[in-house]
Amino acid sequence: MASQQPSKALHISLWIIQVILAATFIWAAAMKLFQPIDQLANMWPWVGQIPVAFVKFTGLVDLLGAVGLILPAWLRIKPQLTPIAALGTVVLMICASIFHITRGEASVIGVNIVFAVLAAFIAWGRFTKAPIAEK
Repeated sequence: MASQQPSKALHISLWIIQVILAATFIWAAAMKLFQPIDQLANMWPWVGQIPVAFVKFTGLVDLLGAVGLILPAWLRIKPQLTPIAALGTVVLMICASIFHITRGEASVIGVNIVFAVLAAFIAWGRFTKAPIAEK
């Protein structure tokens, strides 16, 4: 019984991180998809310097990432997609970091690094330690 406690704690921790990360991505997606670019540029100056279509595309990618982190595991329909979405999030955060570094904005990649580490933890946990079984 004691050996199941760490697994249960890990499972709960993974869910908490999945929800927090997904909620953050949903917020970012809503901002990028529905906020006027000039208002959004006050918060994130880079959005005023790239094509609007690219900003909207990144919002869509954020939304899909959030959905992938939660729905497959929650609905238990193809739950193996959740750690794949987490790996995709790691790749997204690496790309975002490279984007900001090339623009001379290395000081803003801290969030990207934290999100990448959290997503890597989700991928590791859901692939190896606390996978979710299908219905």
